[in-house]
Amino acid sequence: MSIFSKLKDIWQTDPLLRRVVKSSGVLFSGSSLGILFSLVASAYASRALGVVGFGILGAITAFAAVADKILSFRIGELVIKYSGAALAEGDKRRAAAVFKTAALTELGVSLLSYLLIILFAPLAALYFAKDASLAPYFIFYGLIVPAGFIFESGSALLQIGGNFRSQAALNLSQSVVTAAIVVYAFLSESGLLVVLAAYLVGKTILGFGYAIFALRRARQLFGPGWWKISFAHLPPRREFWGFAFSSNFSGSVNLFVRDSDILWINYFLNPEQGGYYKLALALIGYMMMPIDPFIKTSFPEITRAIAEKAWGRLKNLLRRLTFISGTVSLGFGLALVLLAEPIIFRYIYEPQFLPAVVPALILLVGYGTANTLFWNRPLILALGHATFPLVVMVVVGAAKIALSFVLVPRYGMNAQAALMSGYFVISIGIIVWRGLAEIKRKVHSAQ
Repeated sequence: MSIFSKLKDIWQTDPLLRRVVKSSGVLFSGSSLGILFSLVASAYASRALGVVGFGILGAITAFAAVADKILSFRIGELVIKYSGAALAEGDKRRAAAVFKTAALTELGVSLLSYLLIILFAPLAALYFAKDASLAPYFIFYGLIVPAGFIFESGSALLQIGGNFRSQAALNLSQSVVTAAIVVYAFLSESGLLVVLAAYLVGKTILGFGYAIFALRRARQLFGPGWWKISFAHLPPRREFWGFAFSSNFSGSVNLFVRDSDILWINYFLNPEQGGYYKLALALIGYMMMPIDPFIKTSFPEITRAIAEKAWGRLKNLLRRLTFISGTVSLGFGLALVLLAEPIIFRYIYEPQFLPAVVPALILLVGYGTANTLFWNRPLILALGHATFPLVVMVVVGAAKIALSFVLVPRYGMNAQAALMSGYFVISIGIIVWRGLAEIKRKVHSAQ
């Protein structure tokens, strides 16, 4: 049997995979165009700002992202796990109570996070941008946090409800608007403030758009007056908030270990090195974009399969998702190796950014692993082991940070890239091993 015949047979006999791929296809149709406009925005931002300015841009955007996530409770995972499971069981009251709690929590936390941005902006400008006068820029861009007031909980509800077309439309719209303003900033030589405004406007479109669609979908899923449902319908308090706080702590670990690399580079070295590293991360980000729709659509399906104890169906889904994501990652890696110097840094980005190639290739190893095995965390969370990935990330991440203080000041951004890749390979490998072992145990206990 040829590979094409085998794939056709799999497609015809696996309704779960078909559902995930079709839902992902809707998101991908928007994200594929979004990749193009994101590339345009990144290329023109780098041209408008230069290497040092691009590094400062990275510091400002990374700082806002860290502040946004540090208290976020990974609220989307909470909604998918508990609202999704409740809807699968026909318990609309519990599902509504969970979403209501998540949305109110996210709203309060977003306001608190913005206050933290205002408070720490002077220090961030001094240490991460090497220029204390840039503090107002940190505060200005930080408005993305209150603009996304229920983004995570709303996004999760849209995933549960199967509203993927609206998400695709919003993602594409914000990409187009952002790219258009960045191109204007380049042509008019407007500088950093207008580039920041471009990304802020895009994030605001997403934040308010997701809120509007999610609140409309909540009425359809839970019924009129869903916001009046009592908090008494929430799952057991200790279990519910235990999951929330463990997920939040897990997100905080990720902030220091994974999501703040540009801040570490700028702190240890300088914004010029941060500019190269930001571009390296941007290149790797294009590999992640095609797989992102699968992350959004597979988590609810993994949760549903586990709730139904459909272990065979779940294992088949994981194998096939790994094949799809692995193929995308491998293809992107080959393209980066072959096209970086003759095309990417000649016709898209300027040659002055060529030092970004080496860290990008090093990061490709770690992010390629994360991309291929993207289902590792959704699986372990759906299996009810929220603290296990946290422990793994804390231990492996602490080693990464400790080594950063020793290696990065001496060996530069390439050392940071190598540490990041090592973190991904080791931590994800352990989490995948535990998740597959747990499935095997449950299969044996069911026989």
